[in-house]
Amino acid sequence: MQKYQHFNYLTNLLYSVLKLTLVVLVLMSLSRAYIFLSFSASSAYSYSELFDAFFLGFRLDAIVMAYINSLGILLIFLVWLFRLKALQKYLYTFFRVYFVLLLTILSLLTFTDIAYFSFFGEHSTLMIFGVFDDDTEALLKTALQNYNVALLGVILIAYFAFLYLLVFKIIKKKDKFSFGINWFKQLIFFLFLIIVVALIGRGSVGIFPLSHYISDVSQDPLVNKLPQTPTLAIVKSYKQYSKSKSHNYDLIKMVGYSTDIEKAFEVHAQKEDIDRENLLNNIVKKTTANEHLKNRLPHVVVVMVESFGMPLLDYQSDSFNVMGRLKKHFDEDILFTSFISSSNGTVVSLEPLLLNITARPNSTSFAQSGYLNTQFSQASAKVYKDAGYETNFIYGGDLSWRNVGSFMSRQGFDSTHGKGAIANSLGENLDAISHDWGVFDEYLYKYVYKMLESATTPQFIFILTTNNHPPYTIPKDYKSNSLEISQDLKDHISGDMDLVKRRFKDYSYAIDTLGGFLDDVKNSPLSKNSVIAVTADNNTVEGVMRYDNHFTQTKTIPFYIYLPEDLKPTKEIDTTLASSHKDIFPTLYNLTLYDREYTAIGTNLLDDEALHCGFNDAGVIMAKDGGFEFKKAITKEQLECEEYYRASLAVTEYLVKSHDQ
Repeated sequence: MQKYQHFNYLTNLLYSVLKLTLVVLVLMSLSRAYIFLSFSASSAYSYSELFDAFFLGFRLDAIVMAYINSLGILLIFLVWLFRLKALQKYLYTFFRVYFVLLLTILSLLTFTDIAYFSFFGEHSTLMIFGVFDDDTEALLKTALQNYNVALLGVILIAYFAFLYLLVFKIIKKKDKFSFGINWFKQLIFFLFLIIVVALIGRGSVGIFPLSHYISDVSQDPLVNKLPQTPTLAIVKSYKQYSKSKSHNYDLIKMVGYSTDIEKAFEVHAQKEDIDRENLLNNIVKKTTANEHLKNRLPHVVVVMVESFGMPLLDYQSDSFNVMGRLKKHFDEDILFTSFISSSNGTVVSLEPLLLNITARPNSTSFAQSGYLNTQFSQASAKVYKDAGYETNFIYGGDLSWRNVGSFMSRQGFDSTHGKGAIANSLGENLDAISHDWGVFDEYLYKYVYKMLESATTPQFIFILTTNNHPPYTIPKDYKSNSLEISQDLKDHISGDMDLVKRRFKDYSYAIDTLGGFLDDVKNSPLSKNSVIAVTADNNTVEGVMRYDNHFTQTKTIPFYIYLPEDLKPTKEIDTTLASSHKDIFPTLYNLTLYDREYTAIGTNLLDDEALHCGFNDAGVIMAKDGGFEFKKAITKEQLECEEYYRASLAVTEYLVKSHDQ
């Protein structure tokens, strides 16, 4: 048997690799089980669906391991083929180092994805790479304040110690097999092994590799998310991020209108009779000739509140007084209740809103791309500036964040104001009135109120707040309202309860201080000549909430409007209309401007004739009969909104690309 020793040595090594692979696959399934147990939804699912989810996930995990193993198996094959016995004695050492390195990376990707899932309720998207553009110091402080970093550090050290011991214990020389087969049969064995690994790496014998198209296994949204493996999710996100950054991004082609862009404009306009000579004329509109506005320019203030999701308000009560001073305003004024965010992140919701477009999926922000210096002609601040307003962008944080100050200064804003300007104007010590991401919201509102009070010209002010953001810090002298968590609410919460309570306190502070700002405006002469609109960037509290009606609730945020008595529409407003960020300014233009032209993708929510649908770039669409996932429309209304969404994306991209010239 001595002449077969070379082959036997290698097959024993392959056996060790197989054992380690199976152990790692079990660990990867355990991480999937952790997500399920920690964030499982309250809706019903069958055990067969759960089995299908875990089995599909196992197949996807096997793809990752096939890629990891492929290099090692190729090396073993070459050592066998060319009888490189001099290298043979180093193979076990090589494989120990190789697996320690690759499994460390795999583990870190898994932990990163779980952390992302715990915050956003979904696997990693290209937003995860925005961390490189964020405030690093603030992120570190957030981690230190929100999590027991010392304990997590000990757990990680213990985990990696266990992992490395496992690798060294399994990848160990043993003479388990002793084959006496000839060279030709040995070749067949290796070729068969290479083919099997290639098939596992593809995951499918169909047209597409398994990782390119992961089919649904359940009606339950969380169960459908279980199969995705963290590594593939992050790799896919990185490809999208790189593609977006490199300008190799063709949204019109992605949504199927590359050969018929005119059709996209027809669907978007809801008519066949369109201007085909200048397609952009089809999204130029004019406000109504409201006589109350003919010789009047009311102040217009738009507030985007950080992470202000609506579903938590369903639990408002005397004992869980999460709304505080805001409740009476939401009860008294206009509040659209079927309204969703255009994206899941702050900057990627902020920009489309101010540019009157819908958020483009799998795309980086304009301010962090080649569009940083582009002046978009349809920007909302320009519309107000051209109408005679002084325009101001006010952010409670640092204007260098995500290049937001530089970008907004090119979009029609006369002035951009950050945390330093706020503290100086109020005569406050910046450190004393700040948390890690900016000034506390109450000081931001004081600054805006002071600006309105002293204004001698009509003001258009856009405000972006910073509270209700990790690490969920509120002023020490702020007395929180009662926030007793009912059993019903507790049943709809996942994750660490102590951290959830901190989130709720900061959430309550953010919207209570907003209510205080509205109190100040309404109780002053400003009430007669100010229009206040409120929305949010996203509903990130969804990461710790379980919903009974997932797609209808998960992205829901407010769109609230306060109007002076004489500017209120005489007809009844349908506040249940499906809508999203794209519809804010078309609605406000018609409530505040007399006979002015504007360009926008969205619709005026006072227009009963228009098709009203809400879009989120994560693929959630809001229709008249509720929310659903893109490409899964069922009802007539959903099918209309789905096609309208595709067309709106194509029209948006056409408008954006028109500024490339």
